Amino acid sequence: MRELLDAVADGTVSPAAAEAELRGYATGEAGRFDAARDQRRGVPEAIFAEGKSIPQVVALAETALETTGRALLTRVSDQQFAALEDYVAETAPDATIHRHSGAVRVTTADYEPPSLEATVGIATGGTVDKEVADEAEAVCLDAGATVDRVDDVGVAALSRTLDQLDRFREADVMIVAAGREGALPTVIAGLVDTPVIGVPVSSGYGYGGDGEAALAGMLQSCTVLSVVNVDAGFVAGAQATLVARAIAAARE
Repeated sequence: MRELLDAVADGTVSPAAAEAELRGYATGEAGRFDAARDQRRGVPEAIFAEGKSIPQVVALAETALETTGRALLTRVSDQQFAALEDYVAETAPDATIHRHSGAVRVTTADYEPPSLEATVGIATGGTVDKEVADEAEAVCLDAGATVDRVDDVGVAALSRTLDQLDRFREADVMIVAAGREGALPTVIAGLVDTPVIGVPVSSGYGYGGDGEAALAGMLQSCTVLSVVNVDAGFVAGAQATLVARAIAAARE
């Protein structure tokens, strides 16, 4: 305790980092950041940017970087991303910032990324599913997993799916994002022995639009399939990370 207090006093440890070490979370004007979630749950807290002001998003990212060396954000708008870029350029020019559609990862220069000896396969039905899949991919990459991504293999032309079966079967866990009737995860899950996580996407229109038909179809799948909420790319990526980590540990 005394060493930590001395470090805060001499400026080598920030108050936020000290609070995170003592309590597991850090409190700021924008809210509380769960800095210990990665150690407790195996998946870090992600900053959900949608609905937050630009100052709130930047403040939470700053707290995340201070306490864990990295920040993972989802549903980031162009304006919020521009503000994050400005913040990083002004305060941490050696930091690295990656954007995956609406998902953003920022790591400090001294952050040591994890390494996960497992492969997460990601497949999408079409181009409209890209942003949701990007969010899932960002989470998996943040965990250190290898990602094997295949886009636009929807069942409207089943040959596109069948052509990629060898890659799907080699993955340790699959994330499959699809809108409209949500058939792609069901088809893939019926052809591989890999755990499959289906992500219904809010594409489509008319009856059952906005992802409702896709969600219902995946929940009613006669193949063994896990399903997350509509557009829940982060949850799919987190779940795949936990599965991949368990498989990697079993291999060791």
